Amino acid sequence: MKITQDKVFLADGAWGTELFKMGLEAGASPEEWNLTKPDCVRKIAENYLCAGSEIILTNTFGGTRFQLERHGLAGKVREINRTGAALTREACAGRALTAGDMGPSGKLFIMGEVSENELFEAFAEQAAALKEGGSEYLVVETMTDIGEMEIAVRAAAGTGLPVVASLTYEKNARRDYRTVMGHSPQDAVRAAIAAGASVIGANCGGGIDAYEELARLLCTLTELPVWIKANAGLPELVDGKPVYRMDAGIYASHAAKLLEAGVSVIGGCCGTSPEFIRKMRPLVDAWNSRS
Repeated sequence: MKITQDKVFLADGAWGTELFKMGLEAGASPEEWNLTKPDCVRKIAENYLCAGSEIILTNTFGGTRFQLERHGLAGKVREINRTGAALTREACAGRALTAGDMGPSGKLFIMGEVSENELFEAFAEQAAALKEGGSEYLVVETMTDIGEMEIAVRAAAGTGLPVVASLTYEKNARRDYRTVMGHSPQDAVRAAIAAGASVIGANCGGGIDAYEELARLLCTLTELPVWIKANAGLPELVDGKPVYRMDAGIYASHAAKLLEAGVSVIGGCCGTSPEFIRKMRPLVDAWNSRS
């Protein structure tokens, strides 16, 4: 299965909140669960598959050596990422694509905290392990620095797998979309394509309602498939934890606008769950049946 503009694909929703529901403690490494609680990780992927997802990520968002070293796990990069990919691949059972998840390194490349070579090696190490574990796509997501995104995409594309390049945008005071580092969608799309991306995307950010206009813009900037995984609205802090108030039905109603904009992949980010995917499944089916 290949992501194309010929149909709309339904991806999965958030992983972090699902892990917290299963008992992951704040501040702990979600990726370590690939080794210590593989049944829980596999179950999340299975739940998304049952809800109707056709593309399911791996539990490897913080899987670079830089992120893992914060938990004393820098020596287990290959094992954690390979196992994370294998768990999702097992759950997908040939019925959905396994997409290896690659999040930011946690280092400010733009501020010189890490060199280009160090960053490339870290992302290449993660990407190779994700491919080894059975990933069919690699998803470089939640990026805010074009420089880091370019390096991650180049490293991921070096595996020979197709790569999704997804950044996080917010509207500024001038009502323009920018990453927190000040990069525009126009500049980001050009950089992602030059680095070897096969799919252009946006995820996280201010909520799905804020991504309707952004989706239209991204679809005018590229002929590649466009991927959108938005949050379930803006979070509220309750007892120190983020709570997302938007329910699955409202989220799905906004998703319809994304399809009208020309988006090829829709799913969910922070605050979404298998119920959100379940609500969007009929919408996607109806849209695909139009052709």
